[in-house]
Amino acid sequence: MKKPILKKPILVIKFGTASITNVNGELDEHVISEIAKQVAEIHSHYHIVLVSSGAVAAGKAFIQNYKQTLSERKAAAAIGNTLLLNKYSHYFTPFGINIAQSLCERNHFSNRNQFLQLKKTYEKLWENNIIPIANENDVVSNVELKFSDNDELATLIAVGFNASLLLFSTSVPGVLDSNNEVIHQLDTTDRNILQLANKEKSASGLGGMTSKLTYTRLANQMGIKTIIFGIRTENGIVKAIKGETGTICKAQFCSISSKNRWLASGSLIKGKVKIDSGASQALNKRYSLLAVGVQSVIGDFEQGEVIEILNESDIAIAVAMSRISSKELNKNLKSQNFEVANANDIVLI
Repeated sequence: MKKPILKKPILVIKFGTASITNVNGELDEHVISEIAKQVAEIHSHYHIVLVSSGAVAAGKAFIQNYKQTLSERKAAAAIGNTLLLNKYSHYFTPFGINIAQSLCERNHFSNRNQFLQLKKTYEKLWENNIIPIANENDVVSNVELKFSDNDELATLIAVGFNASLLLFSTSVPGVLDSNNEVIHQLDTTDRNILQLANKEKSASGLGGMTSKLTYTRLANQMGIKTIIFGIRTENGIVKAIKGETGTICKAQFCSISSKNRWLASGSLIKGKVKIDSGASQALNKRYSLLAVGVQSVIGDFEQGEVIEILNESDIAIAVAMSRISSKELNKNLKSQNFEVANANDIVLI
């Protein structure tokens, strides 16, 4: 079967609950209409994925005495998913643009085969000029395997699909300095940027600026330019793409394969190994990880599952697909020429 050729760059835009709701926590139809208008303006230039929160906010009014319990959130999401998509469809239809719903779960990204199926589905939608609107499937998502928030979902889509641009919309004009002025450009190689974020989460959503900066760093490391902008800025989406508004975070050089992009961002860590300084140096020289360099094994994992590699200071320096199980590794600690992970399946972080 012939693989579809994507003729346009991929753009992922994430809209949080706070971005698309009003002060009463209800869907702000003016914002959604503006999203449709501006996305229609750029639609011919990109393959677009919209990642939109707001299902719980749209559905909670139908739950009596709503108190934000887990079951109430799931019920509100079940109601709100339809309402949210109907609103988007209502405002996109006049521009001749069809949309599709994509309810995602964490395992769609942690399982390589499921992720590739998701990718093929999106490619088929783009072939037919349809825009997928992604959201977490809150109705069935396992609490232990949830996305931390939709900032993570948007980043996993951007990285997995090798997007050229990722936009995070916010309720403020961008990342603000101590004087509440927008920082036009940020160097995300500096870990201290996280201190710029207000530590409080938004009242309506799960994330906040800390989350956006955390996933912006990951996207930049994976070679994706990211812009954090204010959704209520006039013509904000179009201006952000042009670099005329918001906070711009430039992509870093990244030459790793698509498989290893997935490994570094989308996979679920099933266990950890702590290695000695010699093994750390070997990994930096792009050698495989051998059992002789492993000091300890943390957690249980099977052959083919993803593990995190820690240095002697307990700092994560890489992720890898294990060639052996934790049980087998524990039996062969310090063995010479016993491969734990091949160099091709190791990504330095």
